[in-house]
Amino acid sequence: MLIRLLDIIFSFCGLILGFPVLVILTIIGMFDTGSPIFRQTRVGRNKKPFTLIKFRTMKPDTESVASHLASAAAITPFGGFLRKTKLDELPQLWNVLKGEMSLVGPRPCLFNQEELIAERERHGVFNFRPGITGLAQVNEIDMSTPVLLAETDQKMLSKLSLKDYFKYIFMTVAGKGSGDRVKS
Repeated sequence: MLIRLLDIIFSFCGLILGFPVLVILTIIGMFDTGSPIFRQTRVGRNKKPFTLIKFRTMKPDTESVASHLASAAAITPFGGFLRKTKLDELPQLWNVLKGEMSLVGPRPCLFNQEELIAERERHGVFNFRPGITGLAQVNEIDMSTPVLLAETDQKMLSKLSLKDYFKYIFMTVAGKGSGDRVKS
């Protein structure tokens, strides 16, 4: 309950304080791809679908697959900057505020990632809200290794404390982790 309250406070403050940055990135994104906001249906808590919102980092005609299956050639120059700085994740604060996500939790996957879904189901990961960052992200474990990812998600969720919540957020803000790999 306390973590949900912190999610609401931090996401609301982040959206208000970050509004000028969101506007600037949206305008730059218009020139980069013509469609700066990326929406995609993802697997949420209890396997309920929700629409994840991010800044677009790939060309608009890129196939809807997990990042590790997408070609690096699909990433735009501005998208590369957004990914490196993790600014592409800022719009997800809206998902957090709405209660679809938490700041800390397992990264939400796509419904076509059947192996990862099966592993996460086996480990009880879908009993929790997906998150923007977590143990797997700060340790550079991505969706290309579904068994390890599901095990790491379960490990984090089984002992997630307030201290860990703040630790993962600060590690992410400080630049730890690199996000999902994209094939070369």
